[in-house]
Amino acid sequence: MKTVDLNKLVRNTILKMKPYTSARDEFNDADKGIIFLDANESPFENGWNRYPDSKQSTVKKKIGIIKDISENRITLGNGSDEILDLIFRVFCEPGKDNIISLPPTYGMYSVLADLNGIENREVLLTTDFQPDITPILEQVDKHTKLLFLCSPNNPTGNLLSEESIRTLLDRFNGIVVLDEAYIDFTTQESWIRKGIAFDNLIVIQTLSKAYGMAGIRLGMAFASPEITALLHKIKPPYNIGTLQQEKVAQINNIEKETALIQNEKEVLIKVLLQINFITKIYPSDANFLLIRVDDADKRYRQLLENGIVVRNRNSYPLCDNCLRITIGTPDENRILTQVILKIQETAL
Repeated sequence: MKTVDLNKLVRNTILKMKPYTSARDEFNDADKGIIFLDANESPFENGWNRYPDSKQSTVKKKIGIIKDISENRITLGNGSDEILDLIFRVFCEPGKDNIISLPPTYGMYSVLADLNGIENREVLLTTDFQPDITPILEQVDKHTKLLFLCSPNNPTGNLLSEESIRTLLDRFNGIVVLDEAYIDFTTQESWIRKGIAFDNLIVIQTLSKAYGMAGIRLGMAFASPEITALLHKIKPPYNIGTLQQEKVAQINNIEKETALIQNEKEVLIKVLLQINFITKIYPSDANFLLIRVDDADKRYRQLLENGIVVRNRNSYPLCDNCLRITIGTPDENRILTQVILKIQETAL
């Protein structure tokens, strides 16, 4: 089992600080008949006049059952980006510490590093979009606190190899943040359960993708009870609203939707293979495809002119002339293929 000394990784100010507490933390929904005059709320009942449960107990219980993990290992955030920001704030001293990210990958790691005054040491993925272990470890010094991995990766769509992840967990002495935003679209087992053997792992997931709840903004972190306690120490007390919590408590099985997306992805790939200006379709374990075309800027504009918005990833490392296409509904995918075929015919 990999263990780490959190006292050497956590910022001193975080170790010393006292978290914000409210009188409401001492009570729960089971405490009936109590008159709450502590939080300066409106006393007039309308369903929303009280602050939400700061402990998010009902939601964590539901997520704990779905993900098969104890509630003391769960942190909830207002989207995954809030959780990522909390991780920076717990572990990284501005102007002193550094993190490692592996482009091409999710752009918020770099944005949050800049926002928090943290150096981001970028190590490119290999040409098959896997971690390059030796160069990664060569970038590590005593101020390297975080290593960000995204699997399935965004924008490339592929899973990182289990062997690479395990090697980095074993050999990296900081915190490994494994972003699994798209894991529900794969048959690969999440690292949530496997990661219990590693005290230096934080797994990030979201309800924005497979669960179809991007609009409610709820991200999840799964980590050791010690790391979870640190994240809770600095998170805003009421960061998950009552409406969010009530909606999340209703989440259901997503196998039907993910199977449909997988099927639609295979149908779309068969059409894209026939398009002469598409030079490569990358393997995808996510709900999107990364494709290489002859001229990404031109093809992006042509799709936009026909009312279809995709992501132009031409500026990303190793993604020259690449577009990222999300798998839509059957009707949306049908229209997309019609437009792409029309663009091809126009070019002939």
